[in-house]
Amino acid sequence: MALILENISKIVSLSTEEENLFLTKVEIKRYKHKTVLLNAGEICKHSYFVNSGILRSFTINDHIVEHVLHFACEGWWIGDMYSLLSQKPGNLFIEVLEDAEVIQLSKENQDELYEKIPKLERFFRILTENSLVAHQERLMDSLSLTAEERFEKFYKKYPTLLQKVPQKHIASYIGVTPEFYSKMKSKLLRS
Repeated sequence: MALILENISKIVSLSTEEENLFLTKVEIKRYKHKTVLLNAGEICKHSYFVNSGILRSFTINDHIVEHVLHFACEGWWIGDMYSLLSQKPGNLFIEVLEDAEVIQLSKENQDELYEKIPKLERFFRILTENSLVAHQERLMDSLSLTAEERFEKFYKKYPTLLQKVPQKHIASYIGVTPEFYSKMKSKLLRS
């Protein structure tokens, strides 16, 4: 539980009593590779904090093509924000890519914590704002950068994911086919 408390402490300071209350509202779960935590069409009932392993969120279009929206590794949060906040069925799948230990926080417990520890509302607001900024930057990158530039940016930002995440998922994340990605990666890593 130290990692999640450290994550929170980067934004807000909790007293020992507040930390203990927070810890009573979360649950540690271990999941195997390829476990699906959320399916499109379901209501997202949890936020997930990754203690270890890697998760991804993705959607599947009408042509059965996956589009990876987000990766989450150790120390990151993941969820279907639209569904979690609106409590309506979402469009995202969340899947475990590498055996993972996650800390789940239910929407119900999160709302209760907002009442009892208002600092946590500030924490999650800032987390949401940071997520919005990152998604906007990614959208702008996809509109203005070449595939090679998107790959280079991904590689600089997440160098360890190249070794741990299947190429097809990284290709999907940067918006290219797996074949194009393979050729591009070979060329760029040689130079």
